[in-house]
Amino acid sequence: MIARLRGKPVASTPEGLILDVGGVGYLVAATPSAVRKADGDVEVTVETYLHVREDALQLYGFADRAERELFVQLLTVNGIGPKVALAIVSGSPVADLRRAIAAGDSARFQAIPGIGKKTAERIVLELREKLGAAADAPAPGPAGDAHVEARDALVALGYSLLEAEQALAQVEPDLPTEERVRLALKRAA
Repeated sequence: MIARLRGKPVASTPEGLILDVGGVGYLVAATPSAVRKADGDVEVTVETYLHVREDALQLYGFADRAERELFVQLLTVNGIGPKVALAIVSGSPVADLRRAIAAGDSARFQAIPGIGKKTAERIVLELREKLGAAADAPAPGPAGDAHVEARDALVALGYSLLEAEQALAQVEPDLPTEERVRLALKRAA
């Protein structure tokens, strides 16, 4: 298992990030935060997960251990493969995703392309039990409530659930609800 790579970021392609590690170029399908971490750095360390299939070996890269751990937990959910798990982890900060799971917010996951209502509910149902007693799975708090309120406000203004989630993904997660909605509307315009 390849759990971490440290090397020089050579390129960023639609397929992922290419890291030169000791003269070998590794193609890593990475989260946006891992790509940002590598951008402009001479050397970067990326947490990785090696997915082994009959016909391929695929490396997935993450900015930190928390992203990788949530990715691995998502893979345990029936119907979730590595590409969908990467899309989920790429869409929001890990703490927000954990809060959504703890709060039973399946709509948060339905907004991600490739995830329907039943799969979103399965994610919440199966992971809530696993994350329930975890130390870094905080109970729903002000940041999670503010996100849900902002999303609901955007939906009430005529945005689809997917459009609302995409707009909020570009907004700082620590802002109050009103500020999130204002910035999301500004960026969407």
